[in-house]
Amino acid sequence: MKFRLVLALLLLSILRANATTKGLSQIVTPELQPEGDVSLSLQIQDKRIANPYELQAEVGLTKWAEAAVFRGFDPDEWILGTEIGLLRQEPYLLSVGFVNWSPHLDVDPQPYIEAGYYTEHHKFIAGAIHAGYKNEVILGYAYDFNKTWRAQVDFQSGAENSSTIGFTWNITRDFQCNPAIYFSNDDPSRVMGYVVFTYTFHLWGEGKEKAAGGAEPK
Repeated sequence: MKFRLVLALLLLSILRANATTKGLSQIVTPELQPEGDVSLSLQIQDKRIANPYELQAEVGLTKWAEAAVFRGFDPDEWILGTEIGLLRQEPYLLSVGFVNWSPHLDVDPQPYIEAGYYTEHHKFIAGAIHAGYKNEVILGYAYDFNKTWRAQVDFQSGAENSSTIGFTWNITRDFQCNPAIYFSNDDPSRVMGYVVFTYTFHLWGEGKEKAAGGAEPK
């Protein structure tokens, strides 16, 4: 019954993005959504980045797997993504998955592999993604000042992608805001704005246990 509820939330909430709710501003990150957590997000961004208004849902299915569904409105699109954790012994992380698969628009999935080195304050991320006909580099760095504030930068190679700088503000334990500025790789003077608001529900398993125990937000 709980699994059906999660599926219903995914189908009702959803959208397209180049990052998940746990990610940095542009790239996916190698840590996983806790099992049983469902994050619902509203993303608003410059139309040169992607859909100007998007919804998204991300669910931690197990301790080693998560899935995301994205919904864009202009154009109308449904995007799927997933991530599997191969190594989850912090500070070392290694994950594989795919993003930006749109059967609705006949767009192929973009598989990726990513490694991370996570300490209490510093998070380093590096990997590669296959997008269309070429392979691209993905890099990221975040600094956690405390449980409330994080500064972050990331980069994905390719003329159609960007470098970004932004921050994450955990307003409450379950509600966060992530604004950022994008600098286009093909023209760094082209500056674009982005912001995403996320609320996380702890429905079962690991996520619910952490919520009951008063765990702080990521």
